[in-house]
Amino acid sequence: MSGYFLSEEELLLKNTVRDFADNEIAPRAAGYDESGDFPYDNFKGLGQLGLLGMTIDEEYGGSGGTFRQLAIAVEEIARACAATSTSYIAHLSLCAQFINMWGTEGQKRQFLPALASGEHIGAFALTEPGSGSDAGAMRTLAKRSNGSYLLNGSKTFITNAPEASVFVVLASHDLSLKTRGINALIMEGDSEGLSVNPLKGKMGMRASSIAEVVFEDCAVSEENRMGAEGEGFRETMHVLNSSRISIAAQCVGIAQAAYEAAVSHVKQREAFGGKLAELQAIQWMIADMATQIDAARLLVMRVASMRDEGMEYVKEASMAKLFASRVAVEAADKSVQMHGGSGYLAPTPAERYYRDAKVTEIYEGTSEIQRLVIARSILRDGLV
Repeated sequence: MSGYFLSEEELLLKNTVRDFADNEIAPRAAGYDESGDFPYDNFKGLGQLGLLGMTIDEEYGGSGGTFRQLAIAVEEIARACAATSTSYIAHLSLCAQFINMWGTEGQKRQFLPALASGEHIGAFALTEPGSGSDAGAMRTLAKRSNGSYLLNGSKTFITNAPEASVFVVLASHDLSLKTRGINALIMEGDSEGLSVNPLKGKMGMRASSIAEVVFEDCAVSEENRMGAEGEGFRETMHVLNSSRISIAAQCVGIAQAAYEAAVSHVKQREAFGGKLAELQAIQWMIADMATQIDAARLLVMRVASMRDEGMEYVKEASMAKLFASRVAVEAADKSVQMHGGSGYLAPTPAERYYRDAKVTEIYEGTSEIQRLVIARSILRDGLV
């Protein structure tokens, strides 16, 4: 992103995060991808820079800042290691931000400082084996019992679950009410009746752990409910709309990394008596990548600015996520194509970008869900 679009403070942030990402995160990315280990070193560094507390109120241990600044940071982290950025977003934009947006004063003071510092890692438990995009079909039940909720059920594909000390869990107190029966509860990772079963075999984002989370008569105090009973679904939609800004920024970072790798390769690789970069077919791919990435970045910065200014931004968040995820997938595809056979093999980064990019069209609202959100907004509110 050209400095022309950034304030002095934003440009300083961008350069600071990029330096850390280039020097610390990127050199470890291939190793973490191969091992599938959680990137604790990266998380520790992000905490030391204050990045784990971005957009969290300073009175609760956060570092404050705007959503534009968060988008800048996420892009740079994702450019270096997409898996690290996924764990970062789940921790900050979903778990910590949920508590920041909807928690009581006591909940914020109890849970946010350790999340903002990185002492604790957060997870967000929404998806179930039978309910992904259709959250109203969730089956995890939270029945009242002696001042607590007793949870029974399971969640799946929960990012950071194996490492998490704090979970935000969505569960229904009455399944017949569908979305109107859902509560948002804060659960500690050592709660009795909570078990976490790591899931392996992901195509990409391998260093970002996921797990099945099972609740068996797992007690959560009513004091750990956020908002009124039955408000959890509405609260979740607000948090997901906000988090889509981070996911869209992540997509731009992945696309940027794939683009930079492709440009570097074609400037060095020789074929047909010259550099690959001299071939018109290659030049056209580079031009398309550069244009699409810039357009995606501008969509991200627009919606982040709208969020910062208190404007309605749901449609624009879905537009940014929809477009940027497609750009990430296409940029990764073109990068592999320009690398040729070497792009299909590790440790060439291009193959990792290709594997990492695809999930961005699936998680935090599939591309099909984003299209529904956009279309319904237009049909309800008009073309403006």
